[in-house]
Amino acid sequence: MAAHYDVLIVGGGIAGLSLASALAGKCSVALVEAEQELAYHTSSRSARQFIPSYGPPVVQELTVRTLELLAARDAELSEPILTPRSFMLIGAEEDVAAEASGLMRSITPAEALELCPALVPGTFQAAGLDEGSFGCNAPLLLADHRQRAETAGVDIITGAKVHTAQRLGSGWQVGAGTEGFQAGVVVNAAGAWADELAVISGVEKLGLQPYRRTAAIAAVDHPLPEHSPMVAAADNSFYFRRDGDDVLISPSESEPSGPEDARPRPGDIERLVDRLNQVTTLGITEVRRAWTGLRTEAADGVPVAGFDAEAPGFYWLAGQGGYGFQTSSAMAELAAAQILAGQAGAAAASGTAGPESRTAQALAATRWSVRR
Repeated sequence: MAAHYDVLIVGGGIAGLSLASALAGKCSVALVEAEQELAYHTSSRSARQFIPSYGPPVVQELTVRTLELLAARDAELSEPILTPRSFMLIGAEEDVAAEASGLMRSITPAEALELCPALVPGTFQAAGLDEGSFGCNAPLLLADHRQRAETAGVDIITGAKVHTAQRLGSGWQVGAGTEGFQAGVVVNAAGAWADELAVISGVEKLGLQPYRRTAAIAAVDHPLPEHSPMVAAADNSFYFRRDGDDVLISPSESEPSGPEDARPRPGDIERLVDRLNQVTTLGITEVRRAWTGLRTEAADGVPVAGFDAEAPGFYWLAGQGGYGFQTSSAMAELAAAQILAGQAGAAAASGTAGPESRTAQALAATRWSVRR
């Protein structure tokens, strides 16, 4: 016997969990995740940094709204999700100029060296600083979303990969793991597997592309000071930040991949360590652990949020790329409003006043209803 819900969310990463907590108590919701644990793939492999100056304008707008929402949530928690941590770009003048946005101010190499003494003088020409950037306690944020969702009655089922889905009458019938579900709305928050879920559901793919991004925690001879900024090369060749007495490092690669449980490739981290030991005085001595996540994007780089115009009740919440955490709360706020209003109410939501409308307007010119 299939269980009945108003909304079935497929995917237990930051996108799905954010939406589950946003919808909780407003309708009946179930969330299914293929893995045995939530946030197993990309969401557990985040750099844990919110950077308002990072990404295209739409993403920057979504980031600002997410920060507003999380700051309000922090006021209710005993431990904060957000901690101030600035973000600094370094590199050639043309690269820094190309990557910097209006939310980032230009600083001199001397100022950059003062903020991060580990940098080797003469290895970069220019720098930019985003002082409105924050470190994110990703595990706490994920746990908070789950607790809020479950407390309000959301059913979360792990180890339940979707194997069948079809439109039936006015809703959807879905098989996931050993369970059956009926729902008025199916939300595709499957990350790198979003196009695969569309195929299973008989819905046309959007051409979403996963990209690899590797990172590692490394031991160093000279730990960074407590309030050091996150530092990234403007040519997207590396980034690093303090992680206690260690550092988190990444080669910032963006290589196409299929949907998979990605793993670091031999040599990637070793080459990065050599590079960082040339441009910094960190003295990386050991890689404690390394991982690879998948950043899934649409062709235009804009996050996908909206009902599919050709598949009633099929809602896309995908393609947040490497910006998933920093756009997640704003995207969930918008998605919840659209789902609760129904397909016909989505366009009307864009005309409302207040903070929610800023998120709506950020996406209005791109996708209100997917493929419309």
